[in-house]
Amino acid sequence: MIFFNGANNEPVLFRAFPTYLDGAALLWFSKLSAGSISTFEELARSFIDYFAASRIYVRGSDYLGTIIQGQHESLKEYMTWFAEATMEIPDLDPAVHLYALKAGFRPGKFRETIAVTKPKTLQEFRERAAGQMEIEELWEAERTDRKPHGKEEDKTIRSLNNKEPRKPFKLSPKFDNYTRFNTKREKIIKEILNAKIIKPSARPGSYQD
Repeated sequence: MIFFNGANNEPVLFRAFPTYLDGAALLWFSKLSAGSISTFEELARSFIDYFAASRIYVRGSDYLGTIIQGQHESLKEYMTWFAEATMEIPDLDPAVHLYALKAGFRPGKFRETIAVTKPKTLQEFRERAAGQMEIEELWEAERTDRKPHGKEEDKTIRSLNNKEPRKPFKLSPKFDNYTRFNTKREKIIKEILNAKIIKPSARPGSYQD
């Protein structure tokens, strides 16, 4: 280390520099014209200028303000997307992180809950978000269970397509004159059912049925 940091270290730096290069960087170094570089500072500047396009783009904290939860995006998807974005921002202030995270929520009950409870730390916020994500996953599982699957769904569709439209039932009198009832229809039907003269319908129907 003393040798590298000495007063006359440039010849050493020139010799050591290529040993750390590989691939495209080593190819660039090998094509430098003889006598084109006079100082190590010039070599470093030339190297940086040549590979400027390959530098990793570092985002600022302002970028988090562009991340908004979509109308049909789950909380879990939003949180995952937001976490990936924060990984690209060095030295992110936790307060800025929390503010941008809350600001990106779409209007709804969870946003109102956060506005009322006012979590002060990311840990406190993540605990509340974890509960909401479990609720959303439960809702999604229930919606999936209610949907018909596979053969049953195909069978239902085929049945609906092949079924002929049912003709409306019309009650037509067989005779011109009938004896008037001396009691209510409901009472007569109850007595018929109690006497087991006829069997009740297997499914509920209209009054005329």
